[in-house]
Amino acid sequence: MRCEVHYWKGPGRKNTVQTIELALKRAKQLKIKNIVVASCSGYTTKKLLEKAKGMRIVSVSHQAGFYKPGKKEMTERTEEFLRKKGVFIFTGTHFFGGVGRAVRKQFGGLEVDELVANTLRIFGQGVKVAVEIAIMALDAGLIPYNKEIVSIGGTGEGADTAIVCVPRHGKDFFDFQVKEIICKPRGIS
Repeated sequence: MRCEVHYWKGPGRKNTVQTIELALKRAKQLKIKNIVVASCSGYTTKKLLEKAKGMRIVSVSHQAGFYKPGKKEMTERTEEFLRKKGVFIFTGTHFFGGVGRAVRKQFGGLEVDELVANTLRIFGQGVKVAVEIAIMALDAGLIPYNKEIVSIGGTGEGADTAIVCVPRHGKDFFDFQVKEIICKPRGIS
């Protein structure tokens, strides 16, 4: 099998539209109907929604309190708009940043979940995010078990990474399969 991998010069929001187009193209080629997308404000999910006809979209955002205690980043108005369009929204604690992050912040050191997250970042922040949100969506029961999906992540704002994967529940993390990298930044500058 031959597949193209696209590399962006750098990370970030400027790659969002092309990342979505490539992700959807590959999803259609593979007959994948489930797409998981990282989207804190809703910007990336709205861009995906414009082009993803006939797809089941799960939008995963930061947990409430990620940047400001008690506050969610996606407005209720945006959530309502997306839900009316059929998007499933998941807001929850990062798979790689739960109690381990709290232990590190309180006592120092490095916890196992953060070690795994930092190892995935070797391939880029967007790859780490794409793996993490796929696990979170599966653990929430929002995508089917043992099926290939497309997962779209990013570095900072927007989307710059897309993968084809077969997620596993968090408790079975080491059985997670990244089947293909569709696109990602080549560097961080």
